[in-house]
Amino acid sequence: MTLDPVLARIDADLAQATERLLDLLRIPSISTDPAYKDQCDQAADWLVADLQSIGFQATKRPTPGHPMVVAHTGGDGPHVLFYGHYDVQPVDPLELWDRDPFDPQIENTANGKVIRGRGSSDDKGQLMTFVEACRAWKAEHGKLPANITIFFEGEEESGSPSLTPFMEENRKELTADIALICDTGLYGDSTPAIITQLRGLLGEELTITGPNKDLHSGMYGGLAMNPARVLARIIASLHDDTGRITIPDFYEGVPELSNELAAAWDDLKFDEKHFLGEVGLSEPAGEQGRRPLEMLWSRPTCEVNGIWAGYTGDGFKTVLPSEAHAKISFRLVGSQDPLKIRESFRKMVQDILPPDCSVTFSDHGASGAGQMTTTHPAFDQARQALSDEWPNAAAYVGCGGSIPIAGHFKDILDMDAMLIGFGKDDDQIHSPNEKYDLSSFHKGIRSWARILHAMTS
Repeated sequence: MTLDPVLARIDADLAQATERLLDLLRIPSISTDPAYKDQCDQAADWLVADLQSIGFQATKRPTPGHPMVVAHTGGDGPHVLFYGHYDVQPVDPLELWDRDPFDPQIENTANGKVIRGRGSSDDKGQLMTFVEACRAWKAEHGKLPANITIFFEGEEESGSPSLTPFMEENRKELTADIALICDTGLYGDSTPAIITQLRGLLGEELTITGPNKDLHSGMYGGLAMNPARVLARIIASLHDDTGRITIPDFYEGVPELSNELAAAWDDLKFDEKHFLGEVGLSEPAGEQGRRPLEMLWSRPTCEVNGIWAGYTGDGFKTVLPSEAHAKISFRLVGSQDPLKIRESFRKMVQDILPPDCSVTFSDHGASGAGQMTTTHPAFDQARQALSDEWPNAAAYVGCGGSIPIAGHFKDILDMDAMLIGFGKDDDQIHSPNEKYDLSSFHKGIRSWARILHAMTS
């Protein structure tokens, strides 16, 4: 089957494809808020109907949470599974949006047209790039160039509690030759990227308790232990003066960057001054002596995500708080074991505690890092296909974030995953005024059409 008519069809049908995406974006499928349960069901139903309209055998599958969407279509060539998620983040704070987040529109900006609305980039716009590529193949040739399974989740933004059990229960149906994931982005504005490594994630929340109630700081200050002071000491002890993390055995399993990968990343000409300048910063703050991209992609981190204690309202209240709280996350690399790190972190905290203070912990997930083996022929095929579509050649890159589904495909289904996305750093995912460039949507559709052709030629 020839590619050129498919690309021409994509170009001619872009307006209709965009309208379909806008229709999906109007559904407020916020998975973490029980008030939107019906809307998550509605989004799943919308996708089932759309996939059925282009010949997929698509069904909505119940889970203890929000439903999965699974679709199949026969075809010659390799069996590929495409994964995306239809749920979206909450929209708070609503007052910071320039428009209703679920009334998406095409907007003209200084950098071109964008699709503005919650979920436009994460992940509805991205998953629809693949669906629209399939639609164009069916329209031109009456069939798809590969045996394709589509797997859409409705709980990715709320921790995916139903995902692993569903994959284990449906292992045979979901197993394919390779998985494709579209939940990532470009490198810069015009360089397509294939993610080859992802950092893992460990989340910990701790509460330090001292006195059995808040105390008057004039009556008790100086004599009574202040849990906020204890928490500050704990947090300060997590890094040394060079930015190195001090938790015992934390770096066990952290590999050094290979010379080959270092050279490849140096060729990307990453501008850390510009990257930090975009968010009002200027100087790298990670481990001294490391490349900026190394800090972002292949070194582990320990970050404080939230701290609170005592009175935090307007005005002033002179108390010694009874409790002090913090949320701390760790991005992990290589073969770091998140459970061992959790144990070591908790012991370190307990060893620091003074008399009259106690600590309780809550865990918020634990997943190891992911490393993709690029020996599967689909990687080179996709890299060339992407290079043919975009101004710059495709690059193998790392990702500082965590996408646990990639590891699940390997651990549960024993299949490699290829992560390819078309978002941009300024898409403001998880933030007010989320957008997806219309060019990302258009060229994303064309890219998947090219990849499917390359994998089956």
